Amino acid sequence: MVSDMEVFTKSARETQKLGEKLAADLSGGGIICLYGELGSGKTTFIQGLARGLGIKKRVLSPTFIMMRQYGNFFHVDLYRIEDEKDIEGLGLSEIWSDPGNLIAIEWPEKIEKILPKKRIEIRFEYTNENERKIIINHGSIS
Repeated sequence: MVSDMEVFTKSARETQKLGEKLAADLSGGGIICLYGELGSGKTTFIQGLARGLGIKKRVLSPTFIMMRQYGNFFHVDLYRIEDEKDIEGLGLSEIWSDPGNLIAIEWPEKIEKILPKKRIEIRFEYTNENERKIIINHGSIS
């Protein structure tokens, strides 16, 4: 298990580079939960993560459709849901039960009760207009 990491990024490109770097550390599948306010850098980070995974397609936020799939990488955005009942048709439990799938979830606090304990949590915070504080917690959550 890699220890917690705190990083400050000063641009969207730096946030994407951090996502690319994390992708290099991932082996197989898993769940990445991204927490933070609107516009704090979650989707930007996921774009870098996807690039680091070798995904060539343009990665867009799935805010209105809730999920986009790129091979065995799933980008989920739960901003518009109220609770876990709103996602029953997505089949998330089947997706995250496959150890080869990697799922990045924006707004995971909306389904906290059903999330697997083993996951990576990433928190995005504004420090000023151009800078973000990003805290990465690798490993299981107790």
